[in-house]
Amino acid sequence: MTEYFEVHARDGAARVGELRLESARTTPALVDDILEDAGSLWAADREVPAGDESTLTVLPHRAFPGGTAPEVQESFAVDYPDVDYPSVAVVSSESVDDQGTDAYAVSNVQSIVGHGAALVEAVVSVREAIPADTALYFSGVATPRNVALLAYAGVDLFDATAAVIRGTEGRYLTTDEAYFLEDLEELPCSCPACQQPRKAFSREDCAEHNRNALEAELGIVRQRIRDGRLRDYLEGQARQDQWLTAAMRELDSQWSYLEERTPILRDAQIDAASEETLRRVEIQRYADRVTTRYRNRFRNPLVLVPCSAAKPYSESQSHRQFHDAIQWRGHLVSMTSPIGVVPQELETTYPAQHYDTVVTGRWSEDEKQFVSEVLRRYLERNAESYPYVVAHVPDEGYRDIVSRVEESWTGEEDLDVTYTVPEGGHPTDDESLTNLASALSGELKYSKREREHNTVRAIADYLLGDGAGDGLFEEIQTTSRYPKIQVRDREDTQLATMVPQYGTLSFTLEGAKRWVEADVPTKRVEIDGFVPHGSVLAPGVVDADEDIRVGDEVVVDGPNAFGVGRAEMFGREMAESTRGIACEIRHVEEK
Repeated sequence: MTEYFEVHARDGAARVGELRLESARTTPALVDDILEDAGSLWAADREVPAGDESTLTVLPHRAFPGGTAPEVQESFAVDYPDVDYPSVAVVSSESVDDQGTDAYAVSNVQSIVGHGAALVEAVVSVREAIPADTALYFSGVATPRNVALLAYAGVDLFDATAAVIRGTEGRYLTTDEAYFLEDLEELPCSCPACQQPRKAFSREDCAEHNRNALEAELGIVRQRIRDGRLRDYLEGQARQDQWLTAAMRELDSQWSYLEERTPILRDAQIDAASEETLRRVEIQRYADRVTTRYRNRFRNPLVLVPCSAAKPYSESQSHRQFHDAIQWRGHLVSMTSPIGVVPQELETTYPAQHYDTVVTGRWSEDEKQFVSEVLRRYLERNAESYPYVVAHVPDEGYRDIVSRVEESWTGEEDLDVTYTVPEGGHPTDDESLTNLASALSGELKYSKREREHNTVRAIADYLLGDGAGDGLFEEIQTTSRYPKIQVRDREDTQLATMVPQYGTLSFTLEGAKRWVEADVPTKRVEIDGFVPHGSVLAPGVVDADEDIRVGDEVVVDGPNAFGVGRAEMFGREMAESTRGIACEIRHVEEK
C-alpha cells in the first residue's frame, strides 16, 4: 500500500486523518502495531538531503519515559516481548527541516511534556516548519489525561508506551488521575481488563487497562474533532492537571498558529462554560473583525440591548418587544458574553448565533473587561455615525460595562448616553419599553431596503475586509426575505445569496467576476490547466492566498477555468499539500 497522510476533518490545529504505511489508521491514533512493520518506511529507506544529516536522529529500540527505573524497563521487556518500537527518523523541535516524509517524530518530547510553554513552542515550531499534510508523532508520552490536549495542539500519532509502563509500575490511569493500584478499592472502568474481581487484578491487567483507556480517549477526541467541539471538551478536561491548563492558555497566545487553522464557520455550537472561552479563536476573531471591519451605515441613534437565549436574537420574545418599541428608529446592537457586541446586521454570522452561555445573572470581572473593551473599540470606530447612544440594559453587568466605557471615553466627541431601564428594572418591563420608545421620539425610520442593503455590505466587510461592502455592493437591489436575501445588480443579475445558517455570502459566477474586478481583497486559488467539477484537489492547486481560511468564499482561477466555491483548507495548506480536497466548487465555467 502506498504510504501517505491525508487530512479528512479539522478542528483548529487538531485533525482527523488517514495514515497509510503497511496498513491504514485513522488519526489521532496509536501506531505501535503499524510502526512494528513499517520502520523502514519511516527512516531507513529515506534519502536524506545532503547537509541535513544532523537533523535526523534514531530513537532507541524501546522508548521509555524519562526517569523510568531500570528494573521496570527489564520487567516490561519480559512481560511484553511482542511490543516493539522500530527505529524512526525524528527531528528536534530546536532544529526542524522538511525531510519529504509523511510523518515526523519529535526527539525531545520527554523534556517538554509537562511544561506548558515548552510544549507549545515545540509543537508550533515543528508544525510551522513541516508540510501541512504530514503527521506529527509524539512517542512515549501519551496518557488518557493528556492526549486530548496534545491532539488539540496538533499532534497526530502516539504510542502506548507511557500508559503501559505506568501500568507495570502499578499506576491505574484515567482521564483525570493516575491512581496507585493499591489505593483502589474498586475499578472505575468496565473495559475487558477490568472485568474481574479487584483482588485478581494484576499489574499486567493494569497495563492493559491503561492502553484501553488511552484508546477510548482517542476515540472521544476523534469524534470531537469531527463534530468541531474538541475545544469545548478540552476546557473541562485540561483542568484535571495544572500543566495542561497552562498549555491550553499558552496555545491561546499563539494567535497566528491557531487562527490560520480555525474555520471561519462550523455547525457546532460553542459552549461558553468557562473563562477560557473568551480566549477562543472564534471569539477573538469575531471581536476583532467587528471592531476593525464593521462600519455602521445607519444615521439613527445606537441602541444597546442585552442578548437573548434564543438565536438569532431577532427571533427572541425580548428582542421582538425591543423592535416594537424602536420601530426601526434606532440601530440595534446586542451586548453579550462571550461574543462582545453584535450589530443587528451580523446577528446570524458565525459565531453570533452559534453559542450558548452559562446564565447566572452575574458577570465575572473577566467578562466585564472583555465586553467593555470590545464596546469601547466599536464606539471609537463608529461613534461619529451615531447622534447619541441609548443604553436599554439592566443593572446586572450590562450597565456597569456601558458606564465603564462612558467614564473612560476619550473620543473627540462626547459620548451622550441615555439609560432607559430604571434602577432595579427589567428591559421588557412596560416602563422600560415606554422609556425606550420615548428616547427615540422624533427619529426617522429606516426602510426594509436600507436594512437589507446594509446587512449585505456588513457581511461583506466582515468576511472580505474593511470597505468590501461598498466596493462590491454599492449599486444593488435585494430580493427574497431576510435572512434569505438575494443580491442582484441593477440589471437584475444575481450576484450573491445570504446563507442564514452561517450569516455568510454565497457568490454566483457573476458575483465572483465583480469581486475579482473590484478594488477589494480577493481570496484566490490558482489552479492548473483543468476544469474542476465538484471539488479541487490539492495537487491541482498552483498557489493560494495565505489569508484564506477553511469556510471562506474563494475564487478559483486557472488557464482553462474560472469558478467560485468554499475553502476546505487554509491557504498555505492548499499551496503545499499533495493530497486532500482544497476547495468545493459551486459554479464553474470553461474559458
